[in-house]
Amino acid sequence: MSPPPRAAEPGTLAALRARYGARSRWLLLLSVMVGTMASVMSSTVVNVAIPDLSRHFVLGQERAQWVTSGFMVAMTVSMLTTPWLLARLGYRRTYALCMGLLLVGGVGGGIAGAFWLVLLARVAEGLAAGVVQPIPAIIILRAFAPDEQGRASGLFGMGVVLAPALGPSIGGVLVDAFGWRSIFFMVVPFCLLSLWLAQRYVPVTAPGGVSAGAGVGVRFDGVGLLLASGATLALLNGLVALHGGPAAEAATLLAGAAVAVAGFVAWQRRLLRRQAHPGAHGAAATPPLMNLRLFGHRPFAFGAIVAFIYGTALFGSTYLLPVYMQMGLGLAPAYVGTILLPAGIVLAVAIALVGRLADRRPAHRLVSLGLALLAASFALMPTLGPASAMGWLVAYAILGRIGLGFILPSLNLGAMRGIAHELIPQGSSVINFMRMLGGAVGVSLCGILLEWRLAAHGETLAPAHSAASAARLAAFDEVFVVLAALCLLALTAAWQMRARPGA
Repeated sequence: MSPPPRAAEPGTLAALRARYGARSRWLLLLSVMVGTMASVMSSTVVNVAIPDLSRHFVLGQERAQWVTSGFMVAMTVSMLTTPWLLARLGYRRTYALCMGLLLVGGVGGGIAGAFWLVLLARVAEGLAAGVVQPIPAIIILRAFAPDEQGRASGLFGMGVVLAPALGPSIGGVLVDAFGWRSIFFMVVPFCLLSLWLAQRYVPVTAPGGVSAGAGVGVRFDGVGLLLASGATLALLNGLVALHGGPAAEAATLLAGAAVAVAGFVAWQRRLLRRQAHPGAHGAAATPPLMNLRLFGHRPFAFGAIVAFIYGTALFGSTYLLPVYMQMGLGLAPAYVGTILLPAGIVLAVAIALVGRLADRRPAHRLVSLGLALLAASFALMPTLGPASAMGWLVAYAILGRIGLGFILPSLNLGAMRGIAHELIPQGSSVINFMRMLGGAVGVSLCGILLEWRLAAHGETLAPAHSAASAARLAAFDEVFVVLAALCLLALTAAWQMRARPGA
């Protein structure tokens, strides 16, 4: 007589499937969606409060924009740690740790009495958000069948974009009523809900269903993380120094960034060689932070290029649009949120619809169409002015969000379909890293370009010069044209994502 089957260990993927059946993967996706909503909201909603924050701490535009770019730098670098953390701690502990850190950052930023404390809180939020954001793509590619992945991406994306859609609207009202501090507390209920959901629906296991702790004996690539962090910080500071600092300082920082990038690539190649021949080095080799084998897959390589350029345009515009509406067109913060709300709702619907298309249509075509629409929305912004009907501003914002609706569910799937199964966690982290690195560059680039063009037109964003002027609008318009050009550049790379016949 055969012994009865052993019950699955509580909290494992098998136990959750046994308890919730086919619904388990959708409940898991819902759980990480709430946490990702919190991280996305924390990255974008603060932009509405930047003018108020600048006045409170008496900051110039370059310093104020570090509230956004500091978050982006922390988020960008921490994304590369996600595969190692998942292997070491499992899904649930990694996710809960990040939500706790995001909660602390939100509360800490809300009660901060000095600007450096606000920056510290934003860095904490960025670290948490960076680790969380690659996780949904890993779950979608591992837990869902290929013919369900587009629908899962669409439904997940629809939920996630509701956060930045509703965030600026609610955030604008909060800033007007309670000041900039209230913005930081917006993530608190999302963090608490995500922690509760994690205890119920997120497995304790690591990717692939193996027990958490399988990576305990695997060393972390600290050298790689140090080089990646140094390259990112040197690049962003070098961009800032290009405008406001001495030329020698800018050249030194940018050269340092180039050296750090070269060192990072060389180090990753060395670790990859050691991993391929572990016996030659005694103890188990440290796995590389970024597995360069991923770039041997053509769709992934061009997808990473698209992700970087697209991130530059997207996050640069996310920073630029609220500032443009308030300090270019002279709109109140609450009104800014109201204008962006319809575009956000359209984006949520577009993502859900395009997600279904992504299961049946080539990803490179969907991404290319989205980039073309996004470029058109930026190119049309210079046609607006203080006397323009606000309906045109809403229409252009909606056009851009429809473009995003084509890009967001398609880019990850198009880039990562066909890569080796064991490389999926690394692939998700690298694609998100490239997008966020582009985003960090974009936020700094938009701030620098805006300051440069304002100075060229003899203008400033200082509160004493709060009235909209033709010169100020011309400076904003020129930055929008640059963003449109970046989207067209990304479009050429997106078309190369298609797999070659016979590949």
